[in-house]
Amino acid sequence: MPHSVLTNTQLSAEILEMLTPQCTVTVWQGDATDPAILAETEGFFVYGHPKIAGPLMDRMPNLRVISNFGVGVDHIHLGDAKTRGIAVGNTPRLVDGATADLTFALLMAAARNLIIGDRYARSAEFTVYDPNLLHGYEVHGATIGIVGMGNIGQQVARRARGFDMTVLYHNRKRNEAAEAELGATYLPLDDLLQQADFVTLNVPLTAETRHLIGREQLRRMRPTAFLINVARGGVVDHNALVEALQEGWIAGAALDVTEPEPLPRDHPLLRMDNVVIAPHLGSATRQTRYNMARRAVDNLLAGLEGRPLPNRIA
Repeated sequence: MPHSVLTNTQLSAEILEMLTPQCTVTVWQGDATDPAILAETEGFFVYGHPKIAGPLMDRMPNLRVISNFGVGVDHIHLGDAKTRGIAVGNTPRLVDGATADLTFALLMAAARNLIIGDRYARSAEFTVYDPNLLHGYEVHGATIGIVGMGNIGQQVARRARGFDMTVLYHNRKRNEAAEAELGATYLPLDDLLQQADFVTLNVPLTAETRHLIGREQLRRMRPTAFLINVARGGVVDHNALVEALQEGWIAGAALDVTEPEPLPRDHPLLRMDNVVIAPHLGSATRQTRYNMARRAVDNLLAGLEGRPLPNRIA
């Protein structure tokens, strides 16, 4: 009999092809889900960021594995899963290059007024080239401050070196191997914020990193500096960021993630020209998303079959 698997969204045909005929897949409907389906569920394929904690797990007494399509698992209560003997898998290292690429894409788009320039170039107002318009900030030779020198942060540093940037970083622990390989300099967070032209956030969302960048931290940044967030929206206090952008504490921001996600359609960040916002595209390349799907399916099937997960986080 095929394994009973629950997922929180309609899976692509590509992923379904990987799962069948080993699994019968049902889309979770929240509280409206048939209790009988929950009772027989053995695996949960998680797509996006639904909140999964003990009370939901307890409604699935046969649940053996939660497979997360992605690296960040702040939406899954790992402690609750561990106490219930439920394996949790994710897809680390597969997203590093694509996410670092997008970090630099956002950085450059913000620095060089690419989005504003695109809108202007398409508008009726652009009738004559004017060399006095839309002067941005140079990226090459600038100073980048990387907050979080993990796998993605190191990939960002490699790209920064290609632009002859001075690389500063902050991490919970010094990464001396990265310093030696990438020529990066460790600094306390406050010092990094004061010195960097571009601050990139590449940390997971935890209790320690929630609102890591708030009013005090934004005040420390240069008025010509840019904040780039490809981590999680909750790493930045959005109210403080709105104030910083309105008051000119920093030159601009580029966000791949927000809190909530998406932002309410009347949120002030959506009306600001000095903000670039992407709809969470960090790992959104064809190659990376295929590899993530393959790994998430492999984690799921391993858990269902009682084998070690290729990437187990809890």
